[in-house]
Amino acid sequence: MNEGFKVPSGEIDNRRKRIQELLQTNNIDGLLIVQRVDLFYFSGTAQNGALYMPADGEPLLMIKKHLPRALEESSIKNIVKIDSLKDIPRMINEFYGGFPGILGFEFDVMPVKDFNYYKQLLPAHKYVDGSNLIIRSRMIKSNWEILQMEKTAELSQKTFEYMKSAIRPGYTETEFAGIIETFSRRLGHGGFLRSRNYNAEVYAWHVLSGKSGGIVGLLDSPATGTGTSAAFPCGGGGKQLLLNEPIMVDFGTVLNGYHMDETRMFAIGSMPDKALRACEASIEIHNRVLDSVKPGVTLTELYQVSVSKAKSLGYSEQFLGPPGYEVKFVGHGIGLELVESPIIAKGKECHLEAGMTFSLEPKMVFENEFSAGIESVFLVTERGCRLISKVPVDIFICQD
Repeated sequence: MNEGFKVPSGEIDNRRKRIQELLQTNNIDGLLIVQRVDLFYFSGTAQNGALYMPADGEPLLMIKKHLPRALEESSIKNIVKIDSLKDIPRMINEFYGGFPGILGFEFDVMPVKDFNYYKQLLPAHKYVDGSNLIIRSRMIKSNWEILQMEKTAELSQKTFEYMKSAIRPGYTETEFAGIIETFSRRLGHGGFLRSRNYNAEVYAWHVLSGKSGGIVGLLDSPATGTGTSAAFPCGGGGKQLLLNEPIMVDFGTVLNGYHMDETRMFAIGSMPDKALRACEASIEIHNRVLDSVKPGVTLTELYQVSVSKAKSLGYSEQFLGPPGYEVKFVGHGIGLELVESPIIAKGKECHLEAGMTFSLEPKMVFENEFSAGIESVFLVTERGCRLISKVPVDIFICQD
């Protein structure tokens, strides 16, 4: 986190009001928040502790470590030090004169062992899942959050610009990935990307050159990528970058907690005609989907737009993976986590709303040959959408 960065008090207050409205609507008396991203979102600090959010009234932030930093970072009115999680029941009882009858938890990310521990500590009558309310509350980004994402986009733009001058034949995929990540880290890239998927191994880069991009399973899920590493598939390996081959660079950037997730196609010298046509088709699909974005449109409608466009261009077999291995999504929400709800996918009837932010990634896999695609982050506006991404929507042909 950059020195001097702080979430404004008005931002925290609006988030509190939004989640409390959802708690009241769903008849939940209180919510215990412990996951670090959620803790940061609702309190402004990610220090070790827990936040109790009542359905009405001021929340209570209980910090194990480090209280001075939490006091500096958070605008929550009630911040107290605890020596142990066992102090939480006493603190809640002292501040609110009793315990909630119905208590919500982050069931989507909280381990069962942790839940059982909290269940023994907190004598509620009923324990329910509050994660959907948290996700819903975080889904609509404020103007301040959009500004943070735009700052991240500026950092990403500089990194992609650097890629064009730094790429060389002979680098391995992993070596080039390390070079570009080092450059980005020097400009403020936070290094560690976050995702709610407990099984996701989230790192900043995928560099897939030539046949590396044609490995079946490249497009696995919106939370995990696969590629050429032997034991745990990931987006890069020991293959050298070569002249005149397609090179996919998927790079995630994080600055002050806010993410960008972008992909561009590169080639050193020239791009083979087959790959070039596929890259151009991916951009056409990308632009066709963006033209269809407006409040009220469903996520599955956007997905179908991408599939239909790919079919009309002659790429139905390669789009989103080869036959039998294709995935059913073409984009995902993004913000404080690299992958957030909702997902632009088949069967998702959620409607677009102004303030939602998505990473759109129409990609193709040509089995045992190469991959092609593009990925950009966009904001749903009152009348349509606009790109937050600042990297040109283009194919980068670089000279050796």
